[in-house]
Amino acid sequence: MTSAGDNAGSRETQAPDQVQGEGDYNAARRYDEAARGFAESGKVEKAAHDAEPATDAEAEALREAEREGQSHAKGEDPLLYRKKGPAQP
Repeated sequence: MTSAGDNAGSRETQAPDQVQGEGDYNAARRYDEAARGFAESGKVEKAAHDAEPATDAEAEALREAEREGQSHAKGEDPLLYRKKGPAQP
């Protein structure tokens, strides 16, 4: 069994582009390439159609799940609706 401190030294030997966690640059790069490839593949419309609910009951279950998720939300980010222009301090 290892403790958190046992791995501390290995972080120092990692190259800067091999940061893990939220800074995992390689994983982010792979995701970006895969997402771009899919978007450019021409398969988006078919995937969207295939993802539609198959029954009215499934559609209602999805709407209910969305309502449940929204009930926990704090609201939209006001910056989403800010007019475009120079950055405000």
